[in-house]
Amino acid sequence: MLAELQDAIPSLERTVVLPYLDPDPDIGAPLRDAIRWDELAASGANGELAFERVPFDHPLWVLYSSGTTGLPKAIVQGQGGILLEHLKKLNLHVDAHPGERLFWFTTTGWMMWNFLVSGLLTRAAIVLYDGSPGHPDMGVLWDLAERAGVTTFGTSASYIAACMKDGVEPGRGRDLSRLTAVGSTGSPLAPEGFDWVHEQLGEDTWLFSTSGGTDLCTAFVGGVVLLPVYRGELQGRALGAAVEAWDEDGRAVVGEVGELVVTEPMPSMPVCFWGDEDGSRYRASYFEHYPGVWRHGDWIEITERGTAIIYGRSDSTINRSGVRMGTSEIYRAVLSVEEILDALVVDVPRAGTEGWMPLFVVLREGVSLDDELRAEIARRVRSQCSPRHVPDEVFQIEEVPRTLSGKVLEVPVKRILTGTPVEKAASRDSLANPAALDYFTAMARSLEAAPG
Repeated sequence: MLAELQDAIPSLERTVVLPYLDPDPDIGAPLRDAIRWDELAASGANGELAFERVPFDHPLWVLYSSGTTGLPKAIVQGQGGILLEHLKKLNLHVDAHPGERLFWFTTTGWMMWNFLVSGLLTRAAIVLYDGSPGHPDMGVLWDLAERAGVTTFGTSASYIAACMKDGVEPGRGRDLSRLTAVGSTGSPLAPEGFDWVHEQLGEDTWLFSTSGGTDLCTAFVGGVVLLPVYRGELQGRALGAAVEAWDEDGRAVVGEVGELVVTEPMPSMPVCFWGDEDGSRYRASYFEHYPGVWRHGDWIEITERGTAIIYGRSDSTINRSGVRMGTSEIYRAVLSVEEILDALVVDVPRAGTEGWMPLFVVLREGVSLDDELRAEIARRVRSQCSPRHVPDEVFQIEEVPRTLSGKVLEVPVKRILTGTPVEKAASRDSLANPAALDYFTAMARSLEAAPG
C-alpha cells in the first residue's frame, strides 16, 4: 500500500514510517527513500521551519462528502477560509480554553476529524481515539473521557441514541467531574437525547447540538455558550452565518419548516470541486434551486426566539397526501419501540399512485418481526407523527447502510429501489458497512420482476 501511494505522488521526496501497528515495520524494498520515525528522531536531524506564503484561497485539502445523497463530492477548501472559520468556531462557539481537553469521536473520513485537529488553533488540548465506539462495550468512550480528563465530549446523535438503547450510564463508576460539555452532530438529536445527557451527566452539563456539513467543514447552527439550551433545539446561528428557512417561493419564514439556506458568503465555502473545471457541478449542487443562494438540502425551523430545529434532509422528506415530514420525526417514533435498534424509511415514487413507503428495521437479538410488533410500530407513528405516515410495509434487515460518519443512506436506498444501479447510487468505499446495500439491491431486482 505504501509503495502504491509513493507511485501515485510523483512529487514525494521522502517517506517517514511511523511504527504504529507494527513496532518494527519492514520499510525495505519496494519503498523508496523511507526511514522509520525512531531512526529520524535519533539522527539528530533538525532544520529551521520554513513557511511559504500562499493566496487566501490556496487549496488546503480535499474532503469527500459523506455520500448520503449519492456519489461523494470531492470538495476543495481553501487555506484562509478554513483558518478563519475554525478559529471562530472553536474559540467562540465550542468555547475551548487553556487547560481544557477537547474530544470528538470521529473517523478520519469525516470532516469532524479535520475540525478536531483544528482544535490546536486554541490553547486547549485535543484527544484522539482510534478504535470502535462499541468495543468491548458501549461504555468505552466514557472510559476514555475519564482516563483522559476530557472536558468537552463530542459525539454523534446516533451514538447517544445507541447508549440510551444499551442502557449505558456514563456517570456510574466513573469520575467525569472534569466533563462540563457534550456536543452532538451528524444528525438531529432527539429531545429524549437531551433528557438522557442531563439525567446521566447533570443538569449543569452544557449540551450543544450542532448542524453543518462537510461542504464548509463547519456548522451553520449550534452551540452558543452565552445562551440557554432548549430541549430538542440548537441554540443559535453561527457567527457570520446568514442562515434562514425559506419556503418554496424563496421567502424567509419563522416558526415554520423550510429549506436551510445561507444568503451571504461564509469564509469556508468550497473553492471548487476537484475535477469540476467549469464549476458547473458546484453551482448545480448549491445555487440552482434558489439562484445565487446556497441551499444546503436540510429542513430547518428558525424559532421565534432564534433557536433552530433540524428535521433531516429535505431531499429525503416523506410526502404523504401533501403532508411533508422529516425522517428524523419518524425515526424518533419508531426507535421509541424497545425491540428496535435501528431503522431506515424511504418514500418510493410509483406511477399513478401516492408512492410506496417501506420501513426497514434492525431488531434486538432474538426478536422477530411479527404482527404484534408491526401493530406497535404503526401505533407509535400514528400517535407521534401522523396517520398518513404509517409505513405501508415493514421489513426486518440485518443492518442499516451508513456512511463512515454514521449517517443513514436514505436517498441512495430510494434510488436503488427505483432502479438506479447501486454503483451509480452510492460509493461503497464511503460506507461503514457496504454489504448492507446488498439487501436493497436484491429487493430492487424482485420489485422489477414483480408483475404489474
